[in-house]
Amino acid sequence: MVELEEIGIIQTPYKKDEDVPHQAYKSNKKGKIKIKEEYEEALKDIQGFSHLILLYKFHKPIKKSIKKDKNLFLKTKNQLVNPFLDTKYHGIFSTRSPIRPNPIGLSIVKLLEKKENTLKVKEVDMLDKTPLLDIKPYVPEFDQRKKVKTGWLEKNFKNK
Repeated sequence: MVELEEIGIIQTPYKKDEDVPHQAYKSNKKGKIKIKEEYEEALKDIQGFSHLILLYKFHKPIKKSIKKDKNLFLKTKNQLVNPFLDTKYHGIFSTRSPIRPNPIGLSIVKLLEKKENTLKVKEVDMLDKTPLLDIKPYVPEFDQRKKVKTGWLEKNFKNK
């Protein structure tokens, strides 16, 4: 049994799944991250990073997701998902669907400000009151890769 401890709460303007953009880079909305006071010291030096990787728990069950922008929808069938960017079903692990065996999300957000145990961020793509599991600094030298293949998504990015 794996147990994870919530280190804080992510506050966003998104109250319903249909309002949340399907990727953080599509969002210009701001949010706040309230870190538990016992972890405030762990935020030392974080303000030197422009972007953060957030790991969080999808805390509301989603079986079918429809997005207001561009009439995007997500459907599942067993361990397959028909994601927002395609019309075919793919294995859940070849997608970033929020519908997963372990409901863990990952987003990269822009850090705007740190004040005590509160972080103000931009480019949020999660529901309000999302439980935060971990924060890691985004470091291009560590996180960017060259000669990357994007599988079934390649057709969506060919001319971009």
